[in-house]
Amino acid sequence: MKLKNWVIGMLLIVLCVPLLSSGAARAASAVITIELDGIPLASDVPPYMTFRNVTMVPLGVISQGLGAQVVWNQSSRTVTIVKDGIELKLMSGKKTAVVNGASVALDNSVVIRQGRIMVPIRFVAENLGLQVVWNKAAKQISLYTDAEPAQASDPVNPQTPSVPVIPKPTVSSIPGAGSKAMKGVWISSVFNLDWPSASSMGKIDQQKKEFISMLDKLKAIGFNAVFVQVRPSGDSLYPSSLVPWSKVLTGTQGKDPGYDPLEFMIDAAHARGMQFHAWFNPFRATTDASTSSLAANHVAKAHPEWMVKAYNKLYINPGIPEARQSIIDTVLEVVRGYSIDGVHLDDYFYPSSSFDDDSTFNTYNANHIASKDDWRRDNINDFVRELGKQIHALRPEVSYGISPFGVWRNIKMDSTGSDTTAGVSAYDDIYADVRTWIKQDWVDYIAPQIYWSLSFDVARYDKLVEWWANEVRNTGVKLYIGQAAYKVGAADQSAEWQSGEQIINQLKFNEKFAEVQGSIMFRANDIVVRNPSDLSSLLTFYFKS
Repeated sequence: MKLKNWVIGMLLIVLCVPLLSSGAARAASAVITIELDGIPLASDVPPYMTFRNVTMVPLGVISQGLGAQVVWNQSSRTVTIVKDGIELKLMSGKKTAVVNGASVALDNSVVIRQGRIMVPIRFVAENLGLQVVWNKAAKQISLYTDAEPAQASDPVNPQTPSVPVIPKPTVSSIPGAGSKAMKGVWISSVFNLDWPSASSMGKIDQQKKEFISMLDKLKAIGFNAVFVQVRPSGDSLYPSSLVPWSKVLTGTQGKDPGYDPLEFMIDAAHARGMQFHAWFNPFRATTDASTSSLAANHVAKAHPEWMVKAYNKLYINPGIPEARQSIIDTVLEVVRGYSIDGVHLDDYFYPSSSFDDDSTFNTYNANHIASKDDWRRDNINDFVRELGKQIHALRPEVSYGISPFGVWRNIKMDSTGSDTTAGVSAYDDIYADVRTWIKQDWVDYIAPQIYWSLSFDVARYDKLVEWWANEVRNTGVKLYIGQAAYKVGAADQSAEWQSGEQIINQLKFNEKFAEVQGSIMFRANDIVVRNPSDLSSLLTFYFKS
């Protein structure tokens, strides 16, 4: 009997080998592609994914694609990667790397494959300050130099809108005072990420149904505030006399969608007892460098002298006083015309890359600031202060807050900075002096984007929450924490993100600090549509317990 069973088992193995081989061949044929800010990156050896879901790429992608300096030391089998003051050292066979002198855990060490040195792309990219998004269905790695990933191409045939009549505001009574009261979520409109969907372009009823469905789901979970992106790309989700209609509504920038989406969204949120905060990208003018599909009254066409290209995007130059005031005017148009509960800015100030503003520095430096870095920070300080002053002069009850990059300064750069080794910092790279904003009481709240886990040594969540809590202590500025719901369950994320408990444990950690008065999660569809690891149920239980 034993012999018979053994023979049958061997036959089954022989029969299964072709099936296994064909399956492996199919898996091997799925080519992984890489892009940076929407531009494909060439790879002489195909990237591949390890059994631990770590994507490995050849050094050519890092040196040619990302513009980093790379050196391979054959004797020590160590690769050194240097870019923008960040130095990474990865050694073959070692499960740790060295980031600016500090030892950091590594999911996969350097390997040699098909004669090429292969390195883990997520580890390298994130430590160089890039955002990494893995599209499992498309087998595509998308790298972004800013926080928001692109998911759609630009439409064509823009039209110039007529000058609208801005509706007068009505005041609603909205709940939300008290410790841990803020349970917010960002709703991205750029690239049709959260709302409106790409399939609903030009369809009023579908857009309304989608937004109501999203609100109802968020409300059921326990969220009490939405932060909706109303100025995604120098355009608007409301009738404006200053900027064109957003392309996300109809597919064509400048085309009237046939209703006032902002008024509709505010009414829908308030009807459910939820706060509505109007989220603005301050200095980003476009999501790519092309102006061919822009409406005639878009700022890039109306004031090309204000534009600076960086990261394949166009930015409004913060060094030009008239340019700064134009953004303030855009925000005030909404403050005057709508019953919003708050004005919210993200961290689109100066991009963390080379920025061609030498002539601006020489022309608009009335205070004779010697350092360009200090001059840039002074420009942003002026903008933050003046915007807050003008908002509160019009409507004192409107909350005004900013969501800066999660690291103000690394301790290596400033002894009072956080115990982190992040590749980018708000103060040094984005020229956002958040400490001054807090000390001068220029904002009502700060919501730092702490998009890292409790075990990410480069920028640990717990260390950063504690640092920010210390910053706002004994001030009049509230602290909300920006959390990365989009990372939960993502196939290319490390093990700690494969469960929604990462977010829950972060929320529980927030409870240790009286200064933390709530959180805002990025972003809505990752919670109510993708819902990885049943994150929505975990949040419902936490919020209502």
